[in-house]
Amino acid sequence: MNELLIFMCDGAPVRGEIVSIGTAWKDVLAHRNYPPAVRQVLGDFVAAATLLSASLKFDGTLIIQAQSNGPIQLLVVECKTDLTIRATVKLSVTPSEILDSASLGDLLDANHSGRLVITLDPATRHSSQAPYQGIVALKDDDGFVVKPVTSVSEAIMLYMKNSEQLDTRIWLASNTTNIGGLLLQRLPNSGGHAHLDPQIALEGWNRIQILGDTVSNAELLTLEPEKILRRLFLQESNEYGVRSFPPRVIKFSCRCSRQKVADILRMLGEEEVKSIVAERGEVESCCEFCGKTYHFDAVDCRQVFATDLLSDATQPPSSGH
Repeated sequence: MNELLIFMCDGAPVRGEIVSIGTAWKDVLAHRNYPPAVRQVLGDFVAAATLLSASLKFDGTLIIQAQSNGPIQLLVVECKTDLTIRATVKLSVTPSEILDSASLGDLLDANHSGRLVITLDPATRHSSQAPYQGIVALKDDDGFVVKPVTSVSEAIMLYMKNSEQLDTRIWLASNTTNIGGLLLQRLPNSGGHAHLDPQIALEGWNRIQILGDTVSNAELLTLEPEKILRRLFLQESNEYGVRSFPPRVIKFSCRCSRQKVADILRMLGEEEVKSIVAERGEVESCCEFCGKTYHFDAVDCRQVFATDLLSDATQPPSSGH
């Protein structure tokens, strides 16, 4: 299962999405052996990124970054509007130091340092333009009490509340083989549900949330999105109407390339690269997302800095390299 299903409720101002990811999640984990607690947090963020990217109104990429002084130094999930995903985690401690029972706060909010950054990066963005970024701390400050965020779903809902100002509910689940999620968003009363009385619209939003609360982790991890939709909203569909759209396919895809590695070498500078080659005999770069390794020997590195054409500088090495 690698599907995302979008649906609309006719009797309530609600748009929803259900996601189920299997083989694409296994591809994300194929080259990494994360501790169970880290894997679960990463899986929840992958499901959340996929759900959020499905509502983008432009061709581009949604990027979720979580940073802290805790055991998870950096977590990155990228999902393009074609629903291709990739993700990675950088730890500041050895995996054996992380308990299986570690919470989101334990991993990402040490010393209240955790923050969540969601970037929306259009493919047509000019180099002089900055992508849109929303940043939230991993704690909920309601003006009276500051509470730590305890789950990925809570962190995403906090972001939507503070940055997008959209009433959003999200349920996430993950294990070693599958991840799943359900997202509900309340639509503006002035939009397609303008015919609904405000009180009826509010009652409808509350009714759909109650139905969403009945979903179980087991269902999110084992059932196809269409079956989850029928299980949760069959009565809603019979009484008011629920419309679903053709499911969309989710795939793992990494965008690393030899050309991008050469670009990084140029940013490092010729002297720095020469010193690495002198010490190690070559420059080796391993992609954090897919595990692919790129090798640049002394000849390759000279070519990187000898040509003005990046495509010339990044031709695959000869068989002798």
